[in-house]
Amino acid sequence: MRRVERWRARYAHFTSQTAFALRTALEAVSHNRLRAGLTSLGILFGVASVIAMLAIGKGAEQEILEQMRLLGTNNVVITPYVEQQEGAVDRETDSKQPKKYSPGLSVQDVDAIRAVIPSLDAVSGEIVVNTTLTRGGVRRSGRVVGVDTAYFRLINLGLAAGTSFQPSHTTGERPVAIIGHGVRNRFFTTENPIGARLKVGEHWFTVVGVLADRQVIGENADKLGIRDASMDVYIPMQTMLLRIRDRSRLTAQSVEAAAREEGIMVGGESTEDPEARAERVNPHQLDRIVVRVTEASMVPQVADVIRRLLARRHNGVVDYEITVPELLLKQEQRTKTIFNVVLGAIASISLIVGGIGIMNIMLASILERIREIGVRRAMGATQEDILAQFLVEAVLISVVGGTAGILAGAGISVAIEQFAGIRTLIAPISVVVAFGVSLTVGLVFGIVPAWRAARQDPVVCLRYE
Repeated sequence: MRRVERWRARYAHFTSQTAFALRTALEAVSHNRLRAGLTSLGILFGVASVIAMLAIGKGAEQEILEQMRLLGTNNVVITPYVEQQEGAVDRETDSKQPKKYSPGLSVQDVDAIRAVIPSLDAVSGEIVVNTTLTRGGVRRSGRVVGVDTAYFRLINLGLAAGTSFQPSHTTGERPVAIIGHGVRNRFFTTENPIGARLKVGEHWFTVVGVLADRQVIGENADKLGIRDASMDVYIPMQTMLLRIRDRSRLTAQSVEAAAREEGIMVGGESTEDPEARAERVNPHQLDRIVVRVTEASMVPQVADVIRRLLARRHNGVVDYEITVPELLLKQEQRTKTIFNVVLGAIASISLIVGGIGIMNIMLASILERIREIGVRRAMGATQEDILAQFLVEAVLISVVGGTAGILAGAGISVAIEQFAGIRTLIAPISVVVAFGVSLTVGLVFGIVPAWRAARQDPVVCLRYE
């Protein structure tokens, strides 16, 4: 019981001492408002800068995470690469050094990847063709995309209505389609699109599903293969190859175009339509292959196996690019993190300058209040009381500046997002860190002046004029 009473007495003494020190500090600050306000400005600017930098970094991180969700995690993307060449033709050299033949990316590549690599969650090819969409006397340009049944799960495309492709749809006999959110808004404003028909190019398709609205964000969307699907029409892969386009098939038009190759060259330049020529010289049956790996740790190894597999199937011709978007995004995130750390370190200099200002003002304040220290010591105040008084005053100035800095930092973050177009996000941990830093600065830079004030000789202080 005595020990409990002693602890209660100590706690009561500490509470009363702290309350008295706080009142004394408030009185001292109120008597010197201008000086205290100018001193806290350094802390204010430092904390505001830190809050703004952390908000920019958090916003960038959130944007990258959203891009990763749009891509689908653990994905490996294979895209065709068509080398563009120009220059004079040396027929003798070309006949001596025949080029290696590559079939390009094809459905057989998808089947080979699926059969050879066991640790895959799903694989899907993709064929994109620009076309026109027609219904009810309204025509608009759009894209028709041929995909496998696993495609929507691979890139996290959800359905707002209807169903996904069923195994019976993959034979190509029944022309069905899943439309984007923008297609529904444009062609089916007053009716339910499920079961309705839409003309895609020269063919009619029955709508079986509507994609949920998904906004594409970030300026890296094209690089990472994140396409805005709102005006796209998705059809099964086999339907695309049978009814729309199959670049691997040798048609009469392609043979005729190849035979006219010499005739269309006038003055070293082709008179053929650039888009038609680009389509004709593109040997790739698929425009993209998306592969999802089961384990994230296996992504680099799977990408290497795919590279070797395609090199063998394409006769050593590297007419494809293998990209691991998640690794690109992680590298980008690391770069932005380093950049934000550097900016945060630069912003922290303001906190150091503000702390030095607090120390300078408190040291000057001691010289002005020596007689006050002497009177307090003569009235029975201990060194701990004097230490607490000046330390609380330094912390009070720092905390007030830090609180104002948090509000200013929040305002700066909002202004950056509104006028600069840079996404910012203020996390609660950022506010806690900023407040803790301002409190620490007050303690660290206030302890030396407070200690010097506590060690003053009372007799000398009373005689000081």
